[in-house]
Amino acid sequence: MADYRKMWSDLGMDLEKHDLLCQALPEAFGAVYMSQENRPEGMDFFNFVVSEIHGVRPVELIEHQKNGGKVFGTFCVYVPDEIIFAAGGIATGLCGGSQFWVGGGEKVLPANTCPLIKASVGARLDGTCPFFKIADMYIGETTCDGKKKAWEILNQEVPVYVMDIPQMKREKDLLAWEDEIRALLEIVEKFTGHKVTLEALAEKIKVLNEKRQALARLYNARKHSPVPISGKDALLVTQIAFYDDPVRFAAQTNKLCAELEQRIAAGEGVFPADTPRILITGTPMAIPNWKLHHILETSGAVVVVEELCTGTRYFENLVDESGKTLDEQIKALAARYMKTNCACFTPNTGRIDDLLRLVKEYKVDGVIDCSLQFCGLYSTEGYLVQQALNKAGVPNIHLETDYSEQDMEQLRTRVQAFLEILKQ
Repeated sequence: MADYRKMWSDLGMDLEKHDLLCQALPEAFGAVYMSQENRPEGMDFFNFVVSEIHGVRPVELIEHQKNGGKVFGTFCVYVPDEIIFAAGGIATGLCGGSQFWVGGGEKVLPANTCPLIKASVGARLDGTCPFFKIADMYIGETTCDGKKKAWEILNQEVPVYVMDIPQMKREKDLLAWEDEIRALLEIVEKFTGHKVTLEALAEKIKVLNEKRQALARLYNARKHSPVPISGKDALLVTQIAFYDDPVRFAAQTNKLCAELEQRIAAGEGVFPADTPRILITGTPMAIPNWKLHHILETSGAVVVVEELCTGTRYFENLVDESGKTLDEQIKALAARYMKTNCACFTPNTGRIDDLLRLVKEYKVDGVIDCSLQFCGLYSTEGYLVQQALNKAGVPNIHLETDYSEQDMEQLRTRVQAFLEILKQ
């Protein structure tokens, strides 16, 4: 990584503590990613992004601010980034996926809070992540009780605007969600000082649809056998999608996909054709949470699809681009985002439907439903997931974990036992 210490110092970061993170990440990334054989050359860009993860993109965000722009940090796939970009702002994902930040979160949060929330709060309070220090405003949402209380704590550090996610998907809930998007638009306009025009919103809807289409192309490549890219690499690409420039990201992902399609045509893969194909579902896997994928793909399996917020939920369903008025565009945004399935909804039958569809589309041999510890929503919904998969005759297992490495061998034992069942 280049020398960004002055930038980090100017942001008020804890440089001594941050140095520890910078020392640990390359080793962890190398062990998980660079040890792979026959990786696509198109992954070089994404390797570079990780190697400069606290440098290149933060520099771009700060330059945007120097030119009068605003940066918005988001934590959820329900926040319509189109609105932020259309107002001249930049949206960047903020979810924490590292055990390194959990301790900072536990200074103010109960120990039995999910690690994603603890890491996200800790990254800000400990001053060890530039993205959390750069953002002018955070956009929160009401997908879980832990998050709702965390926003109140983070609001003491930086302005936090909270979107109220409906908890059901009735017609009146869709109308309420439209109103939430209109309210966000007003807040963003006021904060940036820029009006969201019909033309600007149309342009950004198109840009973000193109990013989604690039990810869909990547995932379509994973439907083939032998699979042309590892699940770990596909996960990394999806994680980077949350904060990289959307136009650049789409271009680099399409470049990678062109290479993958050449591999498919040549019958080349990164795993033998008879490797057990796994679908992972459950709670999101924020960067640098690569634990489960690494365990699976060093135990004789390949992850071919993720029904996660860092997976199909993020890119499936495009926004209708035909809106002729701002109101029509907002309705189109609301309709698209409400199609996303989250365990905060009751009922959440759409997730079950998606799982059964994805099992067929990706020729999945087994499903792993993985929840972060203390995530009551996904852990509870795991019963219904298991029930539906069992009824459909799909082998499955439920796992619960956190960001630490303490349970690595326990998870590996359970994964290997599950894979033995698939091979019978």
